[in-house]
Amino acid sequence: MKKILIGVLILAAVILIFVKKPAGNKSRSIAGIPAPIQSAATGGTSFEKDGYKVSIKYKADYTVEALVLSTHSYFSGSITDKLAPKDLALGWGTVAEYNDRIDFHWSQSGRWYHWRVDDSSVLGPVGGISGVSKQSANNHLIASTETIQKLIENVKTGGHIRITGYLIDLRAEKDDGTYYTWSSSTSRDDTGDGSCELIYVTKFENV
Repeated sequence: MKKILIGVLILAAVILIFVKKPAGNKSRSIAGIPAPIQSAATGGTSFEKDGYKVSIKYKADYTVEALVLSTHSYFSGSITDKLAPKDLALGWGTVAEYNDRIDFHWSQSGRWYHWRVDDSSVLGPVGGISGVSKQSANNHLIASTETIQKLIENVKTGGHIRITGYLIDLRAEKDDGTYYTWSSSTSRDDTGDGSCELIYVTKFENV
């Protein structure tokens, strides 16, 4: 009886190994995702957060549908982390389409996203290094409601999402004069410091 039971447990373990999907569906690909849509915007909003008076200026209306390439949460307790506790690295176009066929290594840290491939010759279908840069981005997300914040918190790598909101300039200031500023890129062509999108999110959908 003991030998039979052990055999059953081993068989069950083997079945789980082959049936279980990769954690977070990291190698998922999605074809046909268009480039983000951006248009001029005016106005803004303000609120209080963690002892700061936060003023937001809208730079552009922004909608991005994308494959979630990586996620990273921040817990330092800084005003930055309180405003945007979770960053999403997103891809669209051919980057999203070929994500499962090109051995991308996506990661995030220090409010940056990083990627590499073991062999750059495989990047032809996505337009080379510049193609990856133009069809992927790191996104700092400031939720306009607690409901949206919960949706963001639940996002996993491999998700298919659509974000609607604004690219913004932000200033957070305390009564003692302490202040912090944060500004969004408005281009998909830039790289390096300042190239991330800072989005005030008014709608968040799982597609």
